[in-house]
Amino acid sequence: MLQNAASRLPLSHSVILSITRWHLLYSKAHPLSRDNQHTSVPFLSPLISQAYFLASRLQRRPSIRIAFVVIALVAAAAVVIGDFVRSAAARRLREAILAELQPVALKNCTLKRFGSANDGGYLMCENLIGPLDAAYSYGVGSNDDWGCEVSCRYHVPVHQYDCFDPARPTCNGGTFVFHNECVGNRSGYRGSRFFDTLENQIRRNGDTDRRLIIKMDIEGAEWDSLLAAPDELLASIPQITMEMHGFDDPKIVEVLRKLKRNFYLVNLHFNNWSCTPKAAPLPAWAYQVHWVNKRIGVPDPAAPFPAPMSPLNAPDSPTWPDCQLRTPRLAARHEFY
Repeated sequence: MLQNAASRLPLSHSVILSITRWHLLYSKAHPLSRDNQHTSVPFLSPLISQAYFLASRLQRRPSIRIAFVVIALVAAAAVVIGDFVRSAAARRLREAILAELQPVALKNCTLKRFGSANDGGYLMCENLIGPLDAAYSYGVGSNDDWGCEVSCRYHVPVHQYDCFDPARPTCNGGTFVFHNECVGNRSGYRGSRFFDTLENQIRRNGDTDRRLIIKMDIEGAEWDSLLAAPDELLASIPQITMEMHGFDDPKIVEVLRKLKRNFYLVNLHFNNWSCTPKAAPLPAWAYQVHWVNKRIGVPDPAAPFPAPMSPLNAPDSPTWPDCQLRTPRLAARHEFY
């Protein structure tokens, strides 16, 4: 009977009948006795009873079979719709990030590359740097070519912060002050590593209200660190050059909009170590940006907007394929001015 019923039922119902058929065969092959009663499967008895009952009901009531099919289809549709909704929301977030990454051409900015020729090099407005009192380099690793060039050129100390790499970069002719800590959104230890806020670190070094420039490449920790930085502190910094990381966190848009209250974005370059179609319409998940304070930057209304990428940018990897934005992004000029 179970064999005939299974042939007329959907797969999910056949599984139930298969369980009951297995139980019957098992019972015949392993009859209960004083010796083997504990080695049988009595814990399945409630399940088997329910399976017998359900099988008999399914045979007599086609409407129940239809209901099971409808429920299964609805559940499958819910999964598909949920995936579609999440995918669409993630795409809108990436589009919102790209919409905020609209570089502006400045009349009074002469871009120059500082640091390495490839990975580790950053563009800044050379003519807007001096006079300079100090520089801050967040995330340095085993070398800090950016910090060394800035220190030697402007004769200022460069405060380096890195709590992950114990290497202490050196600079012939420059002054490095290494701090074995990281920047974050609060002060305290996380495991064995110490973190502090941007505001506290600048104040501790006696650089509050002094003329500073900042370089930041801290592998995604920039979002929380910058959200925690007071607007008043950010408004006092003439230039910030950095590499940003990520495309799937809503706080990215929040940070970009916060920075744009006080800064113009004047350079955008995507790191070709991180090219991926998953970030589309962004070509990569890591991107170098340069911010110039609105107090000193003068936008050029006659220049194309968004501003084209400077030829001073170079692939972070000279051997890997590059992945920059291919088509101009058009935006209303009043969004920036």
